[in-house]
Amino acid sequence: MMNYSGYPAPTYPNYGTVGQQQFYPQKQEVVRVNGQNGANAYQMAPNSSILLLDETAPIIWLKTTDGASYPTVTGYTITPLKAPEPVVANTDYSALEERIAKLEEAFNARKSDAGDAKQIKTIKQQ
Repeated sequence: MMNYSGYPAPTYPNYGTVGQQQFYPQKQEVVRVNGQNGANAYQMAPNSSILLLDETAPIIWLKTTDGASYPTVTGYTITPLKAPEPVVANTDYSALEERIAKLEEAFNARKSDAGDAKQIKTIKQQ
C-alpha cells in the first residue's frame, strides 16, 4: 500500500489495527512511612506528588516536588467518619407553636394599632 508521498505506508506487525490502544490498569499501592522524617526521606522524581500514610500517627503526608526536585511535605490528620445521627420523627413542636402564637399576637396587635388592617389567622383559628 502506498501513501500520498509515494513511499510505502508503515506497517505495524503484531500490533493489530492502528489506532487501537490497550489500557492496562495503573498499579496503586499505599506507601507507608514512619513519621515526618520518613516522609522527608522518601525519594521522588521531579514534578510529582504522592500521599504517604504515617504508621506512627493518624496522619497522611502529601509530598510534592517541583521541577528542580525540591520537596514540599504537608501533613493532614485523619479522623474516622462518624455516621450521622438519625432524625427523630416524634419531635415535640409545642414550644415552637407557642413562639409562633406569640409572634402572631404581637403582629396582630401592631396591625390593630394601624387602623382597619386585616388580621392574619392564627394557627389555633384555622
